[in-house]
Amino acid sequence: MSRTALRICPLCEATCGLTLTIEEGRVTRARGDGADVFSHGFICPKGASFGQLDADPDRLRRPLVRRGGRLEPAGWDEAFAAVEAGLRPLTERYGPQAAAIFLGNPNVHTMAGGLYPPLLLGALGTRNVFTASTLDQMPKHVSSGLLFGDANAIPVPDLDRTDHLLIIGANPLDSGGSLCTAPDFPGRLRALRRRGGRLTVVDPRRTRTAEAADRHLAIRPGTDALLLFAVVQVLFAEDLVAPERDGEPVTGADEVRRLAADFPPEAVAAVCDVPAEEIRTLARELAAAPRAVVYGRIGSTTVEFGTLTSWLVDVVNTLTGNLDQPGGAMFPLSATGRAPRPPRPGKGFALGRWRSRVSGHPEAKGELPAAALAEEIETPGEEQVRALIVIAGNPVLSAPDGDRLDRALAGLDFMVSVDPYLNETSRHAHVVLPPPPPSQSPHFDFAFNTLAVRNQVRYSRPAVPLDADRLSESEILARLVLCAGGHGGADPAAVDAMAIDAALGKAVADPGSPVYGRDRGELAAHLTGVGGDERRLDMMLRLGPYGDGFGAEPDGLTLAKVLAHPHGIDLGPLRPQLPGLLRTRSGTVELCPEPMVGEVERLRRALGGRADGLLLLVGRRHLRSNNSWMHNIPALVGGSNRCTLQLHPEDAARLGVADGGLVRVKGDGGELEAPVEVTDAVRTGVVSLPHGWGHNRPGTRMSVAAAHAGVNVNQLMDGSRLDPLSGTAVLNGCPVQLTVVAPAD
Repeated sequence: MSRTALRICPLCEATCGLTLTIEEGRVTRARGDGADVFSHGFICPKGASFGQLDADPDRLRRPLVRRGGRLEPAGWDEAFAAVEAGLRPLTERYGPQAAAIFLGNPNVHTMAGGLYPPLLLGALGTRNVFTASTLDQMPKHVSSGLLFGDANAIPVPDLDRTDHLLIIGANPLDSGGSLCTAPDFPGRLRALRRRGGRLTVVDPRRTRTAEAADRHLAIRPGTDALLLFAVVQVLFAEDLVAPERDGEPVTGADEVRRLAADFPPEAVAAVCDVPAEEIRTLARELAAAPRAVVYGRIGSTTVEFGTLTSWLVDVVNTLTGNLDQPGGAMFPLSATGRAPRPPRPGKGFALGRWRSRVSGHPEAKGELPAAALAEEIETPGEEQVRALIVIAGNPVLSAPDGDRLDRALAGLDFMVSVDPYLNETSRHAHVVLPPPPPSQSPHFDFAFNTLAVRNQVRYSRPAVPLDADRLSESEILARLVLCAGGHGGADPAAVDAMAIDAALGKAVADPGSPVYGRDRGELAAHLTGVGGDERRLDMMLRLGPYGDGFGAEPDGLTLAKVLAHPHGIDLGPLRPQLPGLLRTRSGTVELCPEPMVGEVERLRRALGGRADGLLLLVGRRHLRSNNSWMHNIPALVGGSNRCTLQLHPEDAARLGVADGGLVRVKGDGGELEAPVEVTDAVRTGVVSLPHGWGHNRPGTRMSVAAAHAGVNVNQLMDGSRLDPLSGTAVLNGCPVQLTVVAPAD
């Protein structure tokens, strides 16, 4: 007998609602939830494959513990005893900096991943924090921190009300959207066109998104900052800057005008490969549109000037009058976020509060560059990293120079991985702790609701009961927190209880909180939920911007109210948040922060010319892929989702290679061989390899991925190219050399 259950899809940032068909405890079908308040029935191939991913036979069911050099099945108590026995002696002998943590991308796709890593960091006491952010979006965090005083205050395009959308280095028709949570991105772009709006795409590839655009500018990779600065120069030079609104909290525009003077379209056109008149037209159209917005993503962040480009995106949004305005770049208000407060100056945002031990890289948002992890493990000396905890990450494939990191991981004194697979990274662990499949896990989008193009709240309880031989991800991480603190035998419920007590203690001491002055024990007694994670969610909802304030707002949100609306609660369109959101020292949008001035000096040197004759490497996304963690699902590999080197016909002819041929690609960090796909979807002078492949290392247990191994594009980088402010690895716009191995099959 079958039944259905609702579930929010955890497989990309779109967070679509699903209706699962369940037979005998297994998901046999997934379709879009037509009543979902946010996605309205939309589904992509990843969501449709939910059942295959959930029941993947290669998923680990039991912990693995290394004995005699081999990873062997173990019980949960034995596994956590091994964690404490391996971790604590190292941190006690060498200090907290002997431990490091790496958090992978899937952490933000799970409820537990949003709740427990901060507690684990507190228990470890280490500054050696590495995440996928410095391989992806950290430049946007840094630019937002400098502009708004809060690195997590990231404005998103108000897709449903804009008249002109400019997309730079993003392909949301394949990615599903990123730093812009928007189910059914294709439908939203069609709606833009129906209401007479305009879509412009800046990308060196003719992506599916570019094909849908009114104008596609095939820019030279890595030069987006020059293009945007030229747009800024035109806005000032032609008096197209929007009039200042009464009380508008923006300072620094005159300084930006001065900096932009050196970047007229004629000065940047030859470097960008975008004609000067095209740049002028773009600036004029953005200024003339009633509502316009610029949106940049990974093609504009994982480049040499990633932070500068991210800053310029919002400089243009501000100068055209579209920051914090309907149809422009707006700030979502998550149901578990901070409740709005009266405007006031804040502490601001600081970079470089500490530096990495070996190369002296400055921290950004509390993190060090992922590209520096290998050297921190390899280099002897005080505070050398000897123990590593990896949660839902595979940096051997996602970080530069995976071969070096692979060797470094093999030399660790101790490593623990929280991962459902034995992959290229977790194969080095001394203990592997596998979380249950998605159908047996609750789901709440803590991160993605802060990036959603419409305010809403949805929560999914597990669709299938937890198997008797499994632990929930929340319990796994809570017990890991206890092990890190030397309390491995304690009740994991104590971790949630302490988190609740600390959060409520802070709230009752805050004069701006709805529970100011109340007894935190009395408040905790009001919380509902079947476990500590649900009780924490209930607390966050009650204290959030739409919450009931523990009775202060009877119609406000609680966990019980959200559970009573299984298709979600629509909280309305995005609405202006400034100046209350600002946490800069001045209490204004600081449009020209000092760190950016130094970066502009560096950008000015890029006007000196360009090195012709080099091929520049860019990545690409596919609708049926998400980094390295979906290549073990038969429905999502094969077909057009292949690891090929895309090459323009003119470049192919010059090299003497045809479609299906084989080339050797050489970069700063190494070389590899890849099959050629000749296509005019890439512009001349550009080659493209997808990210996340290279499943050919021994000791893994991912049979489908191994049969479709591909090559690891990040092996072509050695990690020396970083965006200096954010520490983000330069993964796009990297020069490579091609040598023909076989002209064609």
